[in-house]
Amino acid sequence: MSLAQRRRISTLIMGRFARSIMARASGGSVSLSRLWPGRTDRLIIAPHDLRTADATRAAEIYAGRFVFAGKIVTCHGRSVFDLEPPSEDWEAALLGFGWLRHLRAADTTLTRANARSLVDDWISNTRRKRAVGRRPDVLARRVISLLSQAPLVLGDTDGKFYRRYLRGLAREIRYLRYTLLDVDGVARLQVLIALCYASLCLANQAPHIRAATRKLSDELQRQILPDGGHISRNPGALIELLIDLLPLRQTFAARNIAPPAALLNAIDRMMPMLRFFRHGDGSFALFNGMASAPSDVLATLLAYDDTHGAPMATMPHSGFQRVDAGATTIIMETGMPPPPSVSQDAHAGCLSFELSSGPSRIVINCGMPSTGRDNWRVFARSTAAHSTLSCHDTSSCQFVELSAMKRLLRGAPVVSGPSNVESHREVVANGVLLTTSHNGYQAGLGVVHRRVLLVSHDGSRLDGEDTVTRRRGARIKANQSDYVLRFHLHPSVKASRLSDPRGVMLVLPNREVWTFEALEDKVELEDSVFLAGNDGARRTAQIVIRQDSR
Repeated sequence: MSLAQRRRISTLIMGRFARSIMARASGGSVSLSRLWPGRTDRLIIAPHDLRTADATRAAEIYAGRFVFAGKIVTCHGRSVFDLEPPSEDWEAALLGFGWLRHLRAADTTLTRANARSLVDDWISNTRRKRAVGRRPDVLARRVISLLSQAPLVLGDTDGKFYRRYLRGLAREIRYLRYTLLDVDGVARLQVLIALCYASLCLANQAPHIRAATRKLSDELQRQILPDGGHISRNPGALIELLIDLLPLRQTFAARNIAPPAALLNAIDRMMPMLRFFRHGDGSFALFNGMASAPSDVLATLLAYDDTHGAPMATMPHSGFQRVDAGATTIIMETGMPPPPSVSQDAHAGCLSFELSSGPSRIVINCGMPSTGRDNWRVFARSTAAHSTLSCHDTSSCQFVELSAMKRLLRGAPVVSGPSNVESHREVVANGVLLTTSHNGYQAGLGVVHRRVLLVSHDGSRLDGEDTVTRRRGARIKANQSDYVLRFHLHPSVKASRLSDPRGVMLVLPNREVWTFEALEDKVELEDSVFLAGNDGARRTAQIVIRQDSR
């Protein structure tokens, strides 16, 4: 481990300790605040929930079957909150209470009573202190769900339950305020969004409205980059945030309060980024922790996009390039790793790209599964899981590896990676030329990766060149000069070897045929895995070229 990596890890650990001490010091304030429950005596407004609801799932919940994150738990008459969860993802979905929207969609006397019973079961037992339930993102989701689904739970109820509901909600909000001291990235924004909702929806919260609005505005300006990308460089962060920010804008308007300028500006910048990352089939490009994008949620968000124009070509602050030529789309990562504090999901995929033709995706990155991420996390974050070049079976970014440090830092942030990524775009006579390079292998192996892509104007041809160049004065060890070039294929593509060992024929679902050809190198077809499928990991193929730089 290099000195720079040790320094970065030390900085992360010291920051983590400082935040933990502040959070624990504030814990006493949370306990004392129970003695003064505040002046929250009624709910003024319930925010709109843009997430798709399925009324048929209400019957399953009433029957005691809770299906989340690919797991099924049957209660058999017991409280669902007392059962052992089958996975952390399942428990997070349960304790986020987002499933209340399915009961509201059914909108019957039975489902309203069922929702009230389940919520009462949760808020009446304050001794339940499950670690997942206190996670900032889960706690924020629970507060937003309890606010947005309040008409379902509080309809036809008596004053006694109404007051108990508000006391339980106020208790959750108090805990939520103190989680700000120990969280960053998307989760921090989700906490601030939930606090804004709480201050707007509950009575007598004028001071909290001003404070929450100011903090949210500051955080949006910090985390949402000028081109609309998120600081984590994960396209999925845009979906997670916009699905809550859009109703928040409506909630400000419903209270006759002007939404903060930072909120409006952030939404206006983020919306075009949704179209930037979309392929022709509507799916998102798989970079930096992106899993499968829910098509219904994405369609809902795009309905709020008033521009309806062509996507931008370059996102310089987020570090991505997009080329649209005819029916062909190429999306390429050309940025440095995100800051360490928000890099727990960042991938080592610098200069990787995805290629699609019309509604058919061709070259992809492996992506990340929606559930059960821990089983695939190490592989999915590696350079080998991306359509780019890897040197000596290493990744262009290095991550925290020790288990104790991962537990302390709540993940494995990036500790080293490319510090200089160059990207130049120009329109030439025969197409669009992208000239890129990164130095992620320079410190360890003494080489720089350079990639050039040329897309013809009609999109019928893509030419590429990958070069490994030695840093001036660097000496490459004989056993470290190997490199591998990978092009992962979408599972819907049928790949077959040509008689020429330098070529592969690719047949798309619509019978369109593409041919991959290498100039001099032998091409191999090997197994790969597509992790971002709606139905879990799927077997696929990859085109592989192995070479030596000696």
